[in-house]
Parts: sequence; C-alpha cells; structure tokens
Amino acid sequence: MDATSRIERALAAAVARAEGLGGPPKLAEAMHYSVFPRGARIRPRLCLAVARACGDDEPAITDAAAASIELMHCGSLVHDDLPCFDDADIRRGKPAVHKAFGEQIAVLAGDALIVMAFQVLAWATVSRPERLSHLMLTLGRAVGAPSGIIAGQAWECEPVIDLAEYQQEKTGALFAAATVMGAAAAGMEAEPWRLLGERLGEAYQVADDIRDVASSREDLGKPIGQDAALGRPSAVAQLGMQGALARLKDLAAGAVAAIPDCPGAAELRAHILSESQRLVPPKLAAAAA
Repeated sequence: MDATSRIERALAAAVARAEGLGGPPKLAEAMHYSVFPRGARIRPRLCLAVARACGDDEPAITDAAAASIELMHCGSLVHDDLPCFDDADIRRGKPAVHKAFGEQIAVLAGDALIVMAFQVLAWATVSRPERLSHLMLTLGRAVGAPSGIIAGQAWECEPVIDLAEYQQEKTGALFAAATVMGAAAAGMEAEPWRLLGERLGEAYQVADDIRDVASSREDLGKPIGQDAALGRPSAVAQLGMQGALARLKDLAAGAVAAIPDCPGAAELRAHILSESQRLVPPKLAAAAA
C-alpha cells in the first residue's frame, strides 16, 4: 500500500472512533471536517519515509505514529485559526472550523484531536509496548512547553521573538517528531534522526514565509499576507526574498546531509529533495534552484 493510502486509512480509523454512538454529533462532525479532505500530509509522509528507510518492521505502529502526528497538526490548525490567534476564515480552501461550527466546538474539536493523537499510539502498540514510551514522550515533547508547538504559538504573545527559536518550536517540533517517531516505530535508535526533522521543519517554515508573500489565497487555500498583517516574525521580512530562498536551499541541503546511515538512505535523500522543491511557488522555483 502506498504512503498516502496508509495515512488516510489510519486517520479514517482513528476519526471513526469519535463518530461512535452516544457521542456529541456536532463535535464528531467538526473533528472529521478538520482532518478531511486531506491536506499535503507532509509530516506523516515524512514519518513513513523514515520508517521505510529503517526497515519498517511494524507497519501498524508506523501508521499509528504517522496518524498521531497528523492529528496533532490538524488540532493545532483548528486552534491557530481561532479569532484569538490568526482569526483566519479559511483553511484548506474551505471555511475554518470555527466559521463552520462556531468557536466553542472548534476549541473542543482541536482539544479532542490532540488527545486522540496519544490514544492512537496506545491502541497500536499493544503487541509491542516497549515502543510506546518513546513514541509518547517524543510526541509530547513536540507539543508542549518549553519547546513544542504550544510554546511556539505562545511566542507570538511575547514582545521580543527570536526568529530561529520561534520557527523551531512553531513548525520544527512536529517535523522532528516525525523523523524521530518514524525511526522509533521501526525499532531503530531514534534520536540521531532529530536533526533531520529540525532542519526540514525550519525549511518548511521558511517556505511558508515565502508562500505567504508570493502565493495567492487560491493556491494556498488560506489567507495570505498574514505575517505582515499580524506582525509575526518572517524569514522574508528578516532576510528579504532572495535571502529567504537561499536559506531554504541551504536548509534542504543540510537536511540531506543529516540523514543517518540506514538501508534506505538513498531513497530518503531523493524524497527530501523532491519535497523541498515542491515547497517553492512555481514562479520562484528557478531562483531557488
């Protein structure tokens, strides 16, 4: 089964549990709406790619790890879009969850997806409980304080922000979790994979800063110009467009160099380079090459 099919199957199975009899139907509908139809699924595909490079001896655990990362990501997007944060009215080309279901349900749906991310890991590791603790702790580190995505969001409430630290926490934390959890799900030594995820996460955030300036609302499926409008730190604002493109190229090269020795290293290098090229708006691709 290809990576996309594996991810969608694992996510569908997880969300179906929230849609069981007896639960609040509006909450279940909002959770499903938050996860489907799919986005790019960059983080779970990275998790699967690392696990494959490491042998992927327990595909069910790998699928659960990938799904847990995407559930966490989707939950964080629901919260990011709320009026108290980005006040974004669209996400993935459709009304944001708080626009479709109201703010109260949006808060609860985001919370429920975050909790479900940990449940998915527990459900999948019954036969290999020795792998659970590392997976759970890695995901928790990527989410909370002082260095997870919640901390990254909180930096937007501070008067002084360090761009690299902010980007590492707001975006890099889940990418690092994807690479570490991919290796851990496959039973490999996992921490050597953290640097790869951190560099990819920073690269993705730089690319997102570029797209926020150079793409259209239709292409992104969400509002553009948000960094400037909300006064958020941005690689483009700090480095200029050409500087940001150069930084993205350096980060992609650094990510490839950070891949630990493993049976599938060559395939993984090709995957990362391909993903890096997809991040740049087509009209800027030549400048980034």
